[in-house]
Amino acid sequence: MDYLKKYKSFLYSYYLSSGVRITAGVVLPALIFSYFDMLSQGVAVSLGAMCVSGTDNPGPIHHRRNGMLICLLFLIIVASLTSLAAAYPVLLGILITGFCFVLSMIGVYGARAIAIGVNALLIMVLQMSHPGHGREVIIQAAYILLGGLWYTGLSLLLHKFAPYRLGQQALGECMAATANYIRIRAQFYDTNADFDKIYRQMIEQQAIVHTEQELVRELFYKSRDIVKETTNTGRTLLMLFRTLVDLFEQIMTSYHDDYKDLHAAFDGTELMTRYRQLIMQLAAELDDISIAVKSGRRSRETTALADAIKETRRYYIELRNTKRTPETLEYYITMRNILSNIEDIADRMHTLHLYTTYQQKVGKVNTPDEYEKFINRQNFSFKTLIDNLSMQSNYFRHALRVSLATLAGYIASLFLHVGHSYWILLTIIVILKPQYSLTKKRNFERLFGTIAGATIGLVILYFIKDRTVLFGIMLVLMLGTYSLLRTNYMFAVIFMTPYVLLIFQLLYDIPLKNVLTDRLIDTTIGSVIAFIANLLIVPLWERSQISSLIATAIEKNTAWFKTAINNFMGKQVTPIEYRISRKEAFVALGNLSDAFTRMLGDPKWQQKNINIIHQFVVYNHLLTSHIATLSHFGQQFAVANVTKDFVPVTNYIEAELCASSAILRGETTPAESARAPQWQMIDKRVTNLMMSRHKELHQGLTDTETRKLLLEVKSVTDEFRIIHDVTADIKKASLQLAAAG
Repeated sequence: MDYLKKYKSFLYSYYLSSGVRITAGVVLPALIFSYFDMLSQGVAVSLGAMCVSGTDNPGPIHHRRNGMLICLLFLIIVASLTSLAAAYPVLLGILITGFCFVLSMIGVYGARAIAIGVNALLIMVLQMSHPGHGREVIIQAAYILLGGLWYTGLSLLLHKFAPYRLGQQALGECMAATANYIRIRAQFYDTNADFDKIYRQMIEQQAIVHTEQELVRELFYKSRDIVKETTNTGRTLLMLFRTLVDLFEQIMTSYHDDYKDLHAAFDGTELMTRYRQLIMQLAAELDDISIAVKSGRRSRETTALADAIKETRRYYIELRNTKRTPETLEYYITMRNILSNIEDIADRMHTLHLYTTYQQKVGKVNTPDEYEKFINRQNFSFKTLIDNLSMQSNYFRHALRVSLATLAGYIASLFLHVGHSYWILLTIIVILKPQYSLTKKRNFERLFGTIAGATIGLVILYFIKDRTVLFGIMLVLMLGTYSLLRTNYMFAVIFMTPYVLLIFQLLYDIPLKNVLTDRLIDTTIGSVIAFIANLLIVPLWERSQISSLIATAIEKNTAWFKTAINNFMGKQVTPIEYRISRKEAFVALGNLSDAFTRMLGDPKWQQKNINIIHQFVVYNHLLTSHIATLSHFGQQFAVANVTKDFVPVTNYIEAELCASSAILRGETTPAESARAPQWQMIDKRVTNLMMSRHKELHQGLTDTETRKLLLEVKSVTDEFRIIHDVTADIKKASLQLAAAG
């Protein structure tokens, strides 16, 4: 993506719009109150608005509203109790430990609950230095309440004016993530491609695409107005997302299991390079559509992509007619399938272009009950919390880790007598995450961002003295902080540090040296405590749960495979059943990819059997890709391939995948493989067609019925064989992992 597109994409993203909303929501109360010489009260109101804004994450509007109101209730309780206990160090230490445990444990109720807990802890930390009694506490709580209600009202009002805006932005982000996935796959066609590196990038991007798809599902399928499809805009958004998921399935298809063979077969030609350029054009086209969707405008479709496809097909046909030999015939069939797939993707992008006009007549897509099947409902029962009160729960371990680390930070702040010592606790709370790798990454970003941001703050305050100009710069820094907080934490901290320095300079006129020194020292102390806690206090390493995620991915792929082969068995499957099985396979693969990426960030001594696990992830990705390909062929070539000869093959694949899953879960001892299918009858049909085609080529015959039938039969047969081979690899790797322990 070029820099202009990056700029436009960010300009229309919900990250920037949320940054503007939060900045306005936090700044306006302070400005209004300061006008009436009530700055301290205005700061308290802004504090309430800031903490509530932290829970205003993308999601259905009723979830956002309920989350903000529940957060506000927590803020009032936590702020009041903290103020009352602030004058008593021992009582405050007990309160901090208890709050940190409880407010971290509520993370069992999902991402929004995690945000509520973190922001409640934030208000706790900020109120530690403001002890109060009786009426003072009530007044302070009232100001926090006012600020929270102000921001909640602002957010709901903005949604009222643009109810589809957030959905469009989330959908556009999902398209952008899919475009990046396309770019990574294009690298397979590079002359000097590093295939291991490409697969690793695909694994990481697969997790990102999965996250974006899940967000859009939650936004669309849990939003009553969109699910009811009362407007053409709502129906269009649903069709845009459905088409995008279908498009992603097309992108995941793979027509060959070894790109090295393709590079060798077409060495000395431009074919692989032309395919790479064509795939990059697909990515650029999807970027354009994503920007249009986020901005709510119509995308402009040109003929450039269609012309490029036409030119590439011309080159392919010319090369095939002049260079094809019986030995390279199967490679030309593969390249033809890839080109046909590119054309299918381009057709779907054309459909996306049409939908961006919001003028296409879209009928009812699904019933509300059918949408329910695509989403997971969060269980908010008290039993969920109780069930997680054990060392087997990662939430329990995280809550224990946070409470002990913050207690250590609090004790350190009492003995070290560092100014603004609450920054130590704030650093610990913000850095510590349930996963080691995420905490390590956040720790580095916090330290580096603080140092870089402090340098920037020094430069600003050294050269600029005008308070009006400094206020303007502070607004820009605030906007950058809140816009980047959810996407790029390091840059958010780089913006945040000078923003904090400017606040202290403008509001309290505290010497810069004092604030800067306190910030750096407190952040360093907090980072060290967080690092030690992350490493030593009941850590839960990714390797302990990776086998279960691999088994789940295999099981979901098996279910999708059973659905995908129905066309070849002469059976019917409803579109809703197919989409659900596909969605579950994609989600399972995304979860596995995400866990493997986190595992790479664990300490080296905890990356046990990393090579075998990496093979598993790659095998599962290959399996998903080839099931997608087989499904695609099932829609095109089912008539020519409805035969009972494939039944033993499918039975073998299903049995071996089920056995692999059982081995990984420790449910059975390694057993003998299922009876291998006999390929003679299947291969005989392909061989006869190949021989007939060779004769036709020697006779100079090009377009014949044999050529068409060979394409259909061989393409499907190759996919079954590749899935068969990948299944055998998965079974072998399962036995190796079980043996390695």
